[in-house]
Amino acid sequence: MNVLVIGNGGREHAVIQALAKSPKVNKIYAMKGNAGIAELAELVNVDYCDVKAVGDWVDAHKDVDFTVVTPDDPLALGLVDELESRGHRAFGPRKNAAIIEASKAFSKELMKKYNIPTAKYETFSDYEAAKAYVDTCDIPVVLKADGLALGKGVLICTTREEAQDGLREMMLDKKFGSAGNKVVVEEFLVGPEVSALAFTDGKTIKPMITSCDHKRALDNDEGLNTGGMGTFCPAPFFGEKSAKEVMEKIMLPTMYAMNAEGRTFKGVLYFGLMKTKDGYKVIEYNSRFGDPETQVILPMLKTDLMEIFEAVVDERLDEVNVEWEDGACVCLVLASGGYPEKYEKGKEITFGDLDSDVVLCHAGTAEKDGKIVTSGGRVLGVCAKGADIEAARQKVYANAKKISFDGMFYRKDIGIKYKDVVKE
Repeated sequence: MNVLVIGNGGREHAVIQALAKSPKVNKIYAMKGNAGIAELAELVNVDYCDVKAVGDWVDAHKDVDFTVVTPDDPLALGLVDELESRGHRAFGPRKNAAIIEASKAFSKELMKKYNIPTAKYETFSDYEAAKAYVDTCDIPVVLKADGLALGKGVLICTTREEAQDGLREMMLDKKFGSAGNKVVVEEFLVGPEVSALAFTDGKTIKPMITSCDHKRALDNDEGLNTGGMGTFCPAPFFGEKSAKEVMEKIMLPTMYAMNAEGRTFKGVLYFGLMKTKDGYKVIEYNSRFGDPETQVILPMLKTDLMEIFEAVVDERLDEVNVEWEDGACVCLVLASGGYPEKYEKGKEITFGDLDSDVVLCHAGTAEKDGKIVTSGGRVLGVCAKGADIEAARQKVYANAKKISFDGMFYRKDIGIKYKDVVKE
């Protein structure tokens, strides 16, 4: 079959790399794609947040049998609904289910209603009320823009002054646009974090291998929040006891809660979790594959990804045996100087002789005059598998040194945290 993949980042490149291995897939289209994706797919220059334009394009291209919608914005805008209403098969949650990520207030209220463990919180639409609350709440405190903010709408404030500044930036200065019209003020939790993703068709939920993301721009988890500077899998502390607890107290209850609300979720449900002294708690939900978590998870997948996608759409996920490789995988993000704030684009990227088993996931790249240049803040993900996390990590860093562009920077400590946390 011929497949259209929506998106243009490292996550989409990883999805396309996995689909390209499927005997079920003939041709892949990518909207809009990037320089790396162009090696595997035909690029389509249509704004994927214009759901009608995407629907019109798919209508006009009768050879497209299936569409995979990966970014959060088109999901929240109802792209899957639009495609289904036109008779097309599409993977991803409908708009009324994608709200679990699109509105932090909705997701917190859902967890409260159905007793799904999460941090204590208050929600505010009025700046003065939020300001008064922050004057009295415990510090540190977490501020979350209610809407979508490219993974950057979360501020961890260690002083009351920081919290007040953050509120002003979100609610008055509109740093994150309309996403900050409503703000969730949340209890600061302490403990190791894990990304636990799962495939679900609304009736069955099948977990993926766990991973650990690195959100801060600089080593030792310092600097500004980013979309993710690197990741590794599996989470070293996440064992059978953890898996049982998360399935019984968080994953299944969330699936059932969305069904009970008339918002059946079909697609990839992402659980951002923290292991606290009181057990695992949900930090956030996403309604799609994570980025850069996908870049380490999918290389470990033994089962045909297209087979899983079809099973989710057809609500027969229970029939598919989702299997994973042993070992580990690490992804290191190479970023543009200045990211996540201002950065320049159009810098030529040079590639040395990389090891044959190292995979590059292009994120912010483009082709110009026959050369590959930077076109975003996160430029490339250098990914490698190994017998364990340390082996994969060594391979990734050795190969990162073979790539260069003006202003390039990356963290030097991806893959070393949590190794001393007890596995259970």
